[in-house]
Amino acid sequence: MFNLLDSIQSPEDLRKLKRDELATLASQLRTFLVESVAKTGGHLASNLGVVELTIALHYVFNTPDDRLVWDVGHQTYPHKILTGRREAMANLRKPNGIAGFPRRSESQYDTFGTGHSSTSISAALGMAIAARHAGLDRRSVAIIGDGAMTAGMAFEALNNAGDMDANLLVILNDNDMSISNNVGALNNYLARLLSGRLYDRVRQSGKKVLGVMPPPVKEFAKRAEEHAKGMVTPGTLFEEFGFNYIGPIDGHDLPVLLDTLANIRELKGMQFLHVVTQKGKGFEPAEDNPNKYHGVSKFDPCNGVSTSTSQSKTYTQIFGDWLVDMADADSQLVAITPAMCDGSGLNAFAEKYPARYFDVGIAEQHALTFAAGLACDGLKPVVAIYSTFLQRAYDQLIHDIALQNLNVLFAIDRAGLVGADGPTHAGTFDLSFLRCIPNIVIMAPSNENECRQMLTTGYQYNGVAAVRYPRGAGQNTKIDNTLSSLPIGKGEIARTANANINQGKRVAILSFGSMLAPSLQAAETLDATVANMRFVKPLDTALIQQLADTHDLIVTIEENALMGGAGAAVLEAMQTMHLHNPTLCLGLPDKFIEHGVHETMLAECGLDAAGIINAVQLKLNIKS
Repeated sequence: MFNLLDSIQSPEDLRKLKRDELATLASQLRTFLVESVAKTGGHLASNLGVVELTIALHYVFNTPDDRLVWDVGHQTYPHKILTGRREAMANLRKPNGIAGFPRRSESQYDTFGTGHSSTSISAALGMAIAARHAGLDRRSVAIIGDGAMTAGMAFEALNNAGDMDANLLVILNDNDMSISNNVGALNNYLARLLSGRLYDRVRQSGKKVLGVMPPPVKEFAKRAEEHAKGMVTPGTLFEEFGFNYIGPIDGHDLPVLLDTLANIRELKGMQFLHVVTQKGKGFEPAEDNPNKYHGVSKFDPCNGVSTSTSQSKTYTQIFGDWLVDMADADSQLVAITPAMCDGSGLNAFAEKYPARYFDVGIAEQHALTFAAGLACDGLKPVVAIYSTFLQRAYDQLIHDIALQNLNVLFAIDRAGLVGADGPTHAGTFDLSFLRCIPNIVIMAPSNENECRQMLTTGYQYNGVAAVRYPRGAGQNTKIDNTLSSLPIGKGEIARTANANINQGKRVAILSFGSMLAPSLQAAETLDATVANMRFVKPLDTALIQQLADTHDLIVTIEENALMGGAGAAVLEAMQTMHLHNPTLCLGLPDKFIEHGVHETMLAECGLDAAGIINAVQLKLNIKS
């Protein structure tokens, strides 16, 4: 069979196909997706679910002139493939390869860069208003998943859009199986009817006629229409926001999608299309377990079995085990996640303690204030959250939790660089934005066992505490399964320089968190003392004083932005203590760091052993 996909280099090529060829294209695209992601890893289930929708959108709309704005962006692989990046998929999320999310600098078809949730409606509304301002007959389309509709920002945008006179289409990509019974021939027929020109003309004419009627008559007519549509569709809420609701329709039925989108493209004003899809569609392992196949490492495309050989426990798993153990010991513990149960390691806890587990949806702001309310009345909340997502709730962290000095523990996952997911998901700013907040203890573990101890320390602390730990596995350190804690604000000496053989200036490396291993490696060459600082706030100032008194050069190292980070904290402390030792601060540079392999990314930032050695020798003017 001729491979239609090979002939598609742009949506313009796609639009040359006959409608009856599109089902074949969808099948070929789905096969290509599975085989491609099996080799690179990445997001799978969400992309398999939008194959037909993506084809229909590019077939009906005049992209890139018409704007497609994808929410989150982890479902844009079909979009990338159809917009000239099919061959580039071989280097997806690899160094110098294409990103796993939309990126404006990568393609004119990527109209808005994203990676976080619930931004599409706001961005598409802005584009629609810009088109109106320029007098252009351009369409703006926001494609948002049902999960992203749990965030307040999406509803803020809907509320604002309802007062705007612009051509905006919001497509709700609903893959919640609980409503799948609403999809069928009747609903598909109704969607075609409600999106058709006849219905729209009747609706607009009715508005003109009612415009001269007394207010009670207009209100009665409005309610009558809402009730009539509400009897067969679930769209009354969106109608209240000022949108014309259409759907739900089957998101895998290409003829229905094409007809409905073609009708909608001719309509003016605010339109809302409800599309129901199946995550993992067409690949049985992903259909059966879409959560498992949301984000995948390399796998066998024949059976879906991962080809990864790593046996070490990840920091996420360490947290998950600790959470269950601590919950066993304290009935007041409750856990909160903003829609990241799997990613944050909460599955075992959720299964064992369902009444103490709260998934609040993609609503980070609400998650933190909800935690504050729980803490006010005596419960002990643990907020499991990615570093990059904690950024979205900064005001709540300051105003609702820290200002009131409440007992809340933050388990901050994905701290530092995150490899293939790139800058949208990197946790490179948390030490900087956390340590300036009063009433907070900040810890950074150097290994898995220390992570467990710090979680216990933070949980038992009477106030706000944060433990930030990296993505992936650690050093395969032996775990002490007791719930032991650490003294607040105390570091330790991990290596002592050999005073008898050390020549020249003595070096002390103050390592924070994940940087201990490369620091120790570098110290062997430099014969440096290494301190595992453990706490970013409060700092172990006594240890800093001790090292400053006995060493000529102080080196700080962290997997965080240098600006405002742990190194800056050490400099501030030394200034307060009137210590004037030469100091070298190593960390992440003042730029967004592209996706790649974690170890390579660290090396490029000078945060591996070789980089540390080179930086110290340059500082000391020593030739290697």
